[in-house]
Amino acid sequence: MGHGSQKAALPDNGGMPSPSATSASTASLPRVLLTGFDPFGDTGHSSLPLNPSWLAVKALHGKRIAGHLLVAVQLPTVFQASVKELTRQLQLHKPALVICVGQAGGRGAISLERVAINIDDARIPDNAGGQPVDTPVVAGGPAAYFSSLPIKAMLQALQGAGVAAEVSQTAGTFVCNHVFYALMHALATRRGFKRTRGGFIHVPYLPEQGMPSMALEEIVRGLRLAVATALATPQDIAKEAGAVS
Repeated sequence: MGHGSQKAALPDNGGMPSPSATSASTASLPRVLLTGFDPFGDTGHSSLPLNPSWLAVKALHGKRIAGHLLVAVQLPTVFQASVKELTRQLQLHKPALVICVGQAGGRGAISLERVAINIDDARIPDNAGGQPVDTPVVAGGPAAYFSSLPIKAMLQALQGAGVAAEVSQTAGTFVCNHVFYALMHALATRRGFKRTRGGFIHVPYLPEQGMPSMALEEIVRGLRLAVATALATPQDIAKEAGAVS
């Protein structure tokens, strides 16, 4: 996908029209910020530049759920640049809810990430050729942050609707975890975001990328339901979804 080429940070919504500019009726609506990544080296079996995380959130751009406007933004698959763009979008939209989405080849379900860890350990280079090893996401930051999304309620809603879903105990140590940790650190430390909830979701390959996979329409359906459940659930439920190993 990226194959080591530089990917520039994209304007406001990955080149898409800003919802605030398209309709006066949406200007006062609270925002849900959804982010996906541009294509990178993990293409699976596809020779096309695909990243289902961006394709899925882009399909939800401009939609309304529970009185909130969904805004989709593309992040570059580059360690530092991704956080710079995320921070810019947080300041621009002041969202009530943030869900960052990434691709996880090898997983067959929508994965609701539980914890972000303060480490970068890249097995492959990012799209700018960066490959940090054993370095913190935020120097001096906490070892980890938990998602503030109601992941158990989201899991129950997704599974109840027939969407393959799971709670994941690791978001890896590549750009996805980097963005997840940086998001949670920003929400915890920046003024004006104490009440903003956020977290990370991994989605499977598309069928053309290999197996296991999930159709784009099903990923979009799952993300829409995840957003609706998060907005409707101020307090998470207790539900077993742990891992033995």
